[in-house]
Amino acid sequence: MAGSNHPFPIGSRLNETKPTTGLRRRLGLFDATMIVMGGIIGSGIFMNPSVVAKVISSPLLIMAAWAAGGLIALMGAFVYAELSSQRSEAGGQYAYLREAFHPAVAFIYGWALLLVIQTGGMAAVAITFAKYFLELAQRPATDLNTALVAIIALGSLTVINCLGVRAGSTVQSILMVLKIVAIAGLVVFGLTVPNSHAVFESGGHGPGGISAWTAFGAAMIPVLFAYGGWQTSCFIAGEVRDPKRDLPRALLLGVLGVIAIYLAVNYVCLRVLGAEGLAATQTPASAVMRLAFGEIGGRLIAIGIAISTLGFLSQSILTAPRVYFAMAEDGLFFRSVARLSSRHVPVVAIILQGVMAMIIALSGKYEQILNYVVTVDFIFFGLTATCIFVFRLRTRDKTGFRIPGHPVSTILFILACWIVVGNVVYSYPRNSLIGLAIMASGLPVYYLWRRQKRSTE
Repeated sequence: MAGSNHPFPIGSRLNETKPTTGLRRRLGLFDATMIVMGGIIGSGIFMNPSVVAKVISSPLLIMAAWAAGGLIALMGAFVYAELSSQRSEAGGQYAYLREAFHPAVAFIYGWALLLVIQTGGMAAVAITFAKYFLELAQRPATDLNTALVAIIALGSLTVINCLGVRAGSTVQSILMVLKIVAIAGLVVFGLTVPNSHAVFESGGHGPGGISAWTAFGAAMIPVLFAYGGWQTSCFIAGEVRDPKRDLPRALLLGVLGVIAIYLAVNYVCLRVLGAEGLAATQTPASAVMRLAFGEIGGRLIAIGIAISTLGFLSQSILTAPRVYFAMAEDGLFFRSVARLSSRHVPVVAIILQGVMAMIIALSGKYEQILNYVVTVDFIFFGLTATCIFVFRLRTRDKTGFRIPGHPVSTILFILACWIVVGNVVYSYPRNSLIGLAIMASGLPVYYLWRRQKRSTE
């Protein structure tokens, strides 16, 4: 797609770090690994096991679905590990798409990230946190109270991340450690419940033949939702001390750690509740802890879930503004978004994202937005993975991380992403079309911005 007018010549700077951003490299391997895990583990693992159990009733198939989801996430981590070892500047997916295809493709991704993917997800997670916070505070969870608490949470974390990448990363790491402690408590205490159900058995009933595969595919949607988020660590590549070495390691360590956590949580839920009991509750983590410790256990896990959602929110606020910063540096967004504070932080980009998320949270329309967030997000997952083929054709440099099993593993990951897109479009056609329309609207905006840039120059 790139021609003579492409601002980045074919094959150029594939293995170089962009030196002019002004961002400071202050994050190490531990920070990056916590960011990877924090971007994946939110509230989904506490809720989605019951969603999966409603679709497939066999305990063995439930565990198989979560293992398959982990395998797909690991393949995705392999893809992003190679991409991050080849390009180590801020922006992550934005930079990969810009270099592999065209700045217009990258702009559309950044546009969708700001208007659909990131801010919609942040608003929903903030509302989830607000509901658990109000429950713990024994306050009525009215729409107004929920929105106000969500806005306070968004505003507080936005301010913290404006103080510097070290401050934001420190808060993120602390919340991630607390999140792991909460999940470990759920697993350990769940194993103490005496009445247990068989987990590794093929019991349960459901459709056979093609319908069984359809049901398994439907169950994979909430599984893959819960596993999503590993890619956001690449947004802060410009602030990792040794991104070519540490980002691939962080991606693999983080995703493997999440797979272990998710399988352990599902094992405990099935052991304590059984497949039928798991399908019957909307809050499986709370149900397990109540059986272990009564109402005190329920309140403890509610605190853990609140911390988990807050940690996920902190990670989102820390990472995604680096995409808008990169867009502004390319002259395709407001110049002020590329402005750095005295602490070398893209404050305007962080505030812009925070304000957008607050507006969505206040509007109360986040449920509708979440339906099409996934459609747009997984389109770009698959498209970003195709960058591997483009980069390998352009350069023979074999240094850095290389994807095991490529091209088969890469193609399987791309197909998995686009199968998810097809499932969501089929299930929610109206909302999916809204998301696709917002994404497509980025193309004329890109050309308007490009024309303005040329006239200014």
